[in-house]
Amino acid sequence: MNETAELFSPFSLRGATLRNRIVVSPMCEYSSEDGFANDWHLVHLGSRAVGGAALVIFEASAVSAEGRITPDDLGIYRDEHVVNLRGIVDFLHSQESLAGIQLAHAGRKASMSRPWVEEHLASAAEGGWASTVVAPSALPFSAAYANPVALDAAGMEKVKRDFQAAAQRAKDAGFDVLELHAAHGYLLHQFLSPLSNQRTDQYGGSFENRARFLLEICAAIRPLWQGPLFVRISATDWVDDRPSWTLDESVQLAKLLKVAGVDLIDVSSGGMIPGVKIPIGPGYQTCFADRIRHEAQIPTGAVGFITDPAQADHIIRTGQADVVLLAREMLRDPYWPLHAAAALKKETRWPPQYLRAVK
Repeated sequence: MNETAELFSPFSLRGATLRNRIVVSPMCEYSSEDGFANDWHLVHLGSRAVGGAALVIFEASAVSAEGRITPDDLGIYRDEHVVNLRGIVDFLHSQESLAGIQLAHAGRKASMSRPWVEEHLASAAEGGWASTVVAPSALPFSAAYANPVALDAAGMEKVKRDFQAAAQRAKDAGFDVLELHAAHGYLLHQFLSPLSNQRTDQYGGSFENRARFLLEICAAIRPLWQGPLFVRISATDWVDDRPSWTLDESVQLAKLLKVAGVDLIDVSSGGMIPGVKIPIGPGYQTCFADRIRHEAQIPTGAVGFITDPAQADHIIRTGQADVVLLAREMLRDPYWPLHAAAALKKETRWPPQYLRAVK
């Protein structure tokens, strides 16, 4: 037994307890029809629960049909979506994993093709809606993307109501954790960053104005959602030659989100504009989670090229983050938590169906 390893210690937030610090990061699968979860999602997410992750977060799930990245995105914009989602949640719970869902709106990145085909705007024949894509300002992500319409007051109220309704559906489906997607250049991040937000009203200009919409959505959701609330942010846009979203602003935002009832900041980065050079390497974003955790005094999750059990344990043991979120490594190895426990000489629960493989 390794008594010093902390990766397999429990972690509690707002009445929910993760049995270890390993979280499956939300990963878009682009495998839905009209937003419905299906057998692919059951097998994809269920296998990560069988593999021992304490929390499995469903991929970015659109709060409205027009908020999808592609016509193939998972959604939570119809009451009918709840039944299929609940079935998967029930299976995760049967494996002693908590279930989370990431609520998202793509904003100006909406109505695109699946990423494994040549990048293009989805046509009407493909189920696209390029003419009704919305954003904080009428600025396209790139020439390949839609020219968005700037949201007016009525449009912003609709978005807030869509997030509220999606949160209620998540509650009805039995999810344990809710995460708001305010990263990677999607709508809530678009309001935060001056690269995409050039509004002159109370939602543009100053840091306080750019943060206002995200905080209003938190305020709309918190009264009806009693469980843990996460927010994924891009800690930096990685742009230095013009006004952009910065790590300093992320620390300020985390402080405001804590007051708004957010329980954990899921710390990623980038995605706001194309062509940005990011110094990717093992744990390259962990320093952001570390700074936000200590300066804002709020729990954080570290994500990004976390692949090795000793690396993940070091992040937790040294207080750089409270949980680690694994994405691509979980695609390569759905049973990474079980293998990590063996590598760190920690006991963990194997499904009884698999006990014959333990030794």
